[in-house]
Amino acid sequence: MACGMMVRGMMVMPVAPADAGHSPGRAASSLPARIVFRVFLLVTVALAPTRATACPFCGTVGQSLSQQRDAAAAVAVGEAVGTAGADAQGLHSQRFRIDQWLRTSSGPATAAVSTVAARVAGPVAGTAMLFATAQPESPDQAVPRLVWAAVAADESLLGHMSAAPASTVPAADRLRWFAVRLEHPDPGIAADAFTEFGLANVADVRAAADALDARAVMTWVNEPGIDARRRGLYGLLAGVAAAAATDPKVVRDCVAALHRAVEAPADDFRAGFDGILAGVLVAEGEKGLDFLTLRGLFGPGARPMDQRHLLAALRFAWESLADTIPQRRVAAATASLLSSPAVAALATIDLARYQAWDEVAPVARLWDTIGADDPLVRRAVAGYLAACPLPAARSELDRIRTQNPDLLQRALDAAALPVGR
Repeated sequence: MACGMMVRGMMVMPVAPADAGHSPGRAASSLPARIVFRVFLLVTVALAPTRATACPFCGTVGQSLSQQRDAAAAVAVGEAVGTAGADAQGLHSQRFRIDQWLRTSSGPATAAVSTVAARVAGPVAGTAMLFATAQPESPDQAVPRLVWAAVAADESLLGHMSAAPASTVPAADRLRWFAVRLEHPDPGIAADAFTEFGLANVADVRAAADALDARAVMTWVNEPGIDARRRGLYGLLAGVAAAAATDPKVVRDCVAALHRAVEAPADDFRAGFDGILAGVLVAEGEKGLDFLTLRGLFGPGARPMDQRHLLAALRFAWESLADTIPQRRVAAATASLLSSPAVAALATIDLARYQAWDEVAPVARLWDTIGADDPLVRRAVAGYLAACPLPAARSELDRIRTQNPDLLQRALDAAALPVGR
């Protein structure tokens, strides 16, 4: 992402402008640079909920143990010898006796060190893995100091960390190794496997589909005791397993498990529901989109939170499933959510991101309907119309400006868009 630029703390990627006479995604070079910049600014808002990972539905997962191991300047196994307390920066640390060096630093003479103070997430009662990061105190300092972090570990987790493939191993091969450790009886190993999948990209997850236990994954999707944070990943993996399976029964069973999860009675917050919806789309393509439509998720009676999950799944489909769901269908499905007050603003922003300029009329109508009481909708509508290269969008902007120029100006300013046209 080094080619992006920062706008108000958000990454903006250069994208090709859309040809006004073509469908979404078709590139053209005639759009004025100032209009393209408007698209950039608007797109940052739509990009915020998504991450370039295999699982945009897993939340923040941090580094895996093998990543910490491979990135560390030194690695050791130690035993807690004191209680945890706050250090000068307010972070908790604890002293550990070094029992075994797994890798020593090429800088300081770590092999001669017998105890270290390491940062901890919480008090450690016994054995821990210790990772050192080299951090120079100043540019003039020849030898960096080592800052230690500790992760509580039993013998099983220590063995897992030692055996885990190196970061240099091809990603799909790494995932094959971790796939059989999802929901491992040791919670630390299960959490590490989840982290590895949460950090991987979609192509690598698909390449490693042969290592997935389809029966286990389809069970986890609907198992009440599963960690809520992992349900979204397992929904996605059930879809990947179904799409890769050659046994028709496995395909049917995976799809049936995903359908049951979609149809299950809803509570206030359905953890991982966005990943389950994405799994349906991965498994069934356009047929899956039809299923979600028949379940009423696009209709006015759908729960607002479910429709937010649905938008996340549609973004995933736009970015990763163009081979099975045409992007025009994703754009049309997104446009069908414009009439839902809870997601109208987000759907409008996504349509601008997709350069789906055929939706000028329904987007413009939002200004006088839902937008009458919602400044977020007004901002999204103003941004979409200002970014759109079609004459119809210019006409709608002129109409709104005639009715209430101050309100339009405020909406454009709130969207951080240039006003000149």
